Amino acid sequence: MSSILFDAPGPHGLRRQRVASAVTVLVLLVLGGLAAAKLNAEGQLSVEKWEPFVTPAYMEALLEGAWVTVRVAVVAIVLSIVFGTLFAFGRLSDRVWVRWPATLVVEFFRAVPLLMLILALYLIYGDVLDKFWSLVLGLVLYNGSVLAEVFRAGILAVPHGQSEAAYAVGLRKGQVMRLVLLPQAVRIMLPAIISQSVVALKDTSLGYVLPYEELTKTGQAIAQEFNNYLATALVLAAMFIVVNYSLSRLAVWAERRMSRAGGTAVRAPESDLMGGGGG
Repeated sequence: MSSILFDAPGPHGLRRQRVASAVTVLVLLVLGGLAAAKLNAEGQLSVEKWEPFVTPAYMEALLEGAWVTVRVAVVAIVLSIVFGTLFAFGRLSDRVWVRWPATLVVEFFRAVPLLMLILALYLIYGDVLDKFWSLVLGLVLYNGSVLAEVFRAGILAVPHGQSEAAYAVGLRKGQVMRLVLLPQAVRIMLPAIISQSVVALKDTSLGYVLPYEELTKTGQAIAQEFNNYLATALVLAAMFIVVNYSLSRLAVWAERRMSRAGGTAVRAPESDLMGGGGG
C-alpha cells in the first residue's frame, strides 16, 4: 500500500534497504567493539568497577535511593495535578481578577529553570522547608504549571456544542465543567499527563544540588568511593530508563485506548517521553 508521502519500495528498493540495514548494524557492532576494547584497556570494565552493583549493601542503598526518588515523584505528580487543575480553571475563569493572576503564575513558573527554582526554594525557605519539600515544591510549581496548560488545552478541545447544549438545559458553569467538559477532557488529556509524569520522575534527579539522598545522589556517593563514574552512570541510566520506558509505553497504550474510544489525545512531543525535562 502506497504512503501519501512516498511510494512503497519495489523489489530492488527493498534489497537496497536490507543491504543498508545490514551495513549499519555491522558498523554499529564494530564501533561498539572498539568502544568496549577502549574501556577495557582503561580498566572501566574491570571487576572492581562493577563489584558494588552486586554487593548487597550497595544494592540496598541504590534501591533505597530509588524508593526515595519514586516517593518524591509520586507526591510531586499528585500535587502537580491538583495545582494544574486549579490554575487551569483560573485561566479559564470569566473573572479578570482571577484569570490574570493565574496566567502570571503559570507563565512565570514555566519560564524559570527548574534547577534554579529548587535551589532558590531551599536557600530562601530552608528554615521552613526541609530538603524533601524544597524538591517537591519546585517540581510542583514547574510541572503543575505545564499541566495547567495541558488541562486548559484539553478542556478547550472539547467541542463547544457540548457546553452550549449543557447551558441550554439549564446547567450552571460549575456543573457544565464538572459533569460535561471534565469527563471528556480527561480522556483527551490522559496521555499528556502520563508523559509529564515521566518528566517529573526524571527531574527528581535535580535533588542532588540540595543535596537530597535520592537515586542520583546515592549513585554519586558510590562513584566517588570506588572511582567508577562510568559504571555508576550506566547503572543509574538503566534504572531510570526502565521506569521511564514503562511509563512512556503506558502513555502510548493510553493514547491508543483513548483513540479507540473516540477521543483526540493531547500528546506531548515524542522527545518528552524519554528526553530531558524542565531543568
